Amino acid sequence: MDMNEIKEIFFQECEEQLAELESGLLKLNDGDRDPETVNAVFRAVHSIKGGAGAFGLDDLVSFAHVFETTLDCVRSNKLEPTQDVLKVMLKSADVLADLTNAARDGGSVDEARSRTLIRELEALAHGEVPTAAEAPAPKPAPKAAAPAPVIEKPPVNDEGFQPIPFSFGDFDEEPAAHYVPTVQVDFKPKKDLYAKGNEAVLLLRDVSRLGEMSVYCDMDSLPPLDKMDPEEAYFSWKISVTTDRGEDGVRSVFEFAEWDCDLDIRTIEEDVVGEVTDDEELPMQPVPFDLSMLDESGSAAGGEDEPAVVESDAAAAVAAAETATKVSQAAGRAAENAKAAASAASAAQASQTAAGQTIRVDLDRVDRLINLVGELVINQAMLSQSVVENDTNGTSSINMGLEELQQLTREIQDSVMAIRAQPVKPVFQRMARTVREIADITGKSVRLITEGENTEVDKTVIDKLAEPLTHMIRNAVDHGLEMPEKREALGKNPEGTVRLTAKHRSGRIVIELADDGAGINREKVRQKAIDNDLIAADANLSDEEIDNLIFHAGFSTADKVSDLSGRGVGMDVVKRSIQALGGRISISSKPGQGSVFTMSLPLTLAVLDGMVVTVAGQTLVVPLTAIVETLQPEAPAIHSFGASQRLISIRNSFCPLVDVGRILNFRATQANPIEGVALLVESEGGGQRALMVDAIQGQRQVVIKSLEANYTHVPGIAAATILGDGRVALILDVDAVVAASRGQSLKQDISLAATG
Repeated sequence: MDMNEIKEIFFQECEEQLAELESGLLKLNDGDRDPETVNAVFRAVHSIKGGAGAFGLDDLVSFAHVFETTLDCVRSNKLEPTQDVLKVMLKSADVLADLTNAARDGGSVDEARSRTLIRELEALAHGEVPTAAEAPAPKPAPKAAAPAPVIEKPPVNDEGFQPIPFSFGDFDEEPAAHYVPTVQVDFKPKKDLYAKGNEAVLLLRDVSRLGEMSVYCDMDSLPPLDKMDPEEAYFSWKISVTTDRGEDGVRSVFEFAEWDCDLDIRTIEEDVVGEVTDDEELPMQPVPFDLSMLDESGSAAGGEDEPAVVESDAAAAVAAAETATKVSQAAGRAAENAKAAASAASAAQASQTAAGQTIRVDLDRVDRLINLVGELVINQAMLSQSVVENDTNGTSSINMGLEELQQLTREIQDSVMAIRAQPVKPVFQRMARTVREIADITGKSVRLITEGENTEVDKTVIDKLAEPLTHMIRNAVDHGLEMPEKREALGKNPEGTVRLTAKHRSGRIVIELADDGAGINREKVRQKAIDNDLIAADANLSDEEIDNLIFHAGFSTADKVSDLSGRGVGMDVVKRSIQALGGRISISSKPGQGSVFTMSLPLTLAVLDGMVVTVAGQTLVVPLTAIVETLQPEAPAIHSFGASQRLISIRNSFCPLVDVGRILNFRATQANPIEGVALLVESEGGGQRALMVDAIQGQRQVVIKSLEANYTHVPGIAAATILGDGRVALILDVDAVVAASRGQSLKQDISLAATG
């Protein structure tokens, strides 16, 4: 495993930690005060910081360290997680994600925003009110109780080593006298600590941020240079730190390294800050420090007045040993073990929640496996059909073996598809950030409520959900929700609500986005459509047809162009993206009460269970999830309606009868329903229809092949498949056929799909 692979694993784990961070902050924002929730948030930031430090990502480390310090104040009950505090922390989580993405992809981050949030976090840590609107100013001097955690690169001497500072207290300002404990730490690393990418000097520096520190390095175990093992750990430290964070604060520094060291932490006295005690101080010994641990370039700058720290053969041996260790670990082991340091929090949390073991697999491998299983299904169907055609004995051992093969193939396919099934939670969490950003831009108060986050769907579908959901949420907040003062005047809660839900229904996933805003202004939409020559001025449109006008490309009801809207780009992208996934989107809106956008999507884009039917000599596959029942029409049940419409009576109710062959232009005249079979289907928004086909060949599981990618889009056809005899069969788009039966032409439907 090379350095790039290790770094990629670190960034993958960062995604998990960022998701855990945002999830925890949202729980806190909803009033959850469970200490474990706070601890989970703290661990997420701490883990990101630890891994980033191992890879020399200084900007990420610096911001995470400030963030971590403020979260520790919440964890120690020194800072109440109010709405204002959590607003700053949610913004900080966004910046932390931006810094991670920038480190991964080489992009840039808004430095002004980052600096502003650092000041706000520091203010929170000091118990001050956040001042987000203030102009950028120099960072305030750190106080002894909560020093500024931004890492500054220290001066070094000519050999590139730096003595550990004995005190990081505030020398410019006399703090108020109050009692704080002095914590004694005996710290002896094991060689595993270095093997996992940790560094003792960085841990000491983190301790120094807690208060005034004295440190003594014990080098008695250091052997002669010729007997030195560069992978062994010879040093130990005795640390004395005066801090109001107590033992818990000190122990948190060693939280993910305590398994790889001998550690003893205890409170030895209480001291008064600013007063001198008579206690005997620990002897001080400068500790060598290689600056390359903080600077990947290895550059160093030292002043002429700095004291030399290498004063004996023993100290020189230490320098040589430390340098040799860095060289031996630089390429492979240190970087690989840095990954272990970064994942320590995940491992700790997994052990607490007793989560099952997981393994990381490249998505391309899963895709190849799914494709192979699809070919297996096709070949199994071809083999079964061949045997059936050549063997009239239905009870032969070959047929029995084929039935077992079919069952095993189905189980293999279900298991493989389950590997790709992922919860929609990551996508929903990303929408929380979108809501916050748009709310800040528009000046509206918005609350996002998510439900069904653990609903699972194929990863291919999940990856393509983010863009349409983002446009829909932007539309809901910008156009749907009113301003707070207007909502109050209408008797509504000043805080608008956007609800995002996911659930399974009839073998599909249904995602709903609802808001409690003003709803669609149909008069305004209609007039805008007339002005844009989309409809005639005297057109008689239903409410549903007016609502669907917003999906046209270039259509916008905004009075002026802004950063969010006005260019007519958004909802057309939504419809096109949903249709590309084989799904449908519908709108339900009530003036003054809000709107609901419903997306119905297939659970997977790889396989489906279908009914193979014959229509005008053509073989079609109807998705089984759309079929309610099949029936043989009888003459008394058929009724004419209008010039060309027919109804079928089913259990004392009437249902429109749709000739699939006529809709798809397979034949010029309508077929006799008495000679065919009716499939009672249910579509999204279209109610029930009876699709008339000539015959049913049987029920099969088929592998979906994209017709649009391999040929072109065909009206009324969703995809294609390969049957057991090697023939290509078309998979029927039930929703499009039902829409066409209501008067909307298939060509018009495709035109809308292409433009909006």
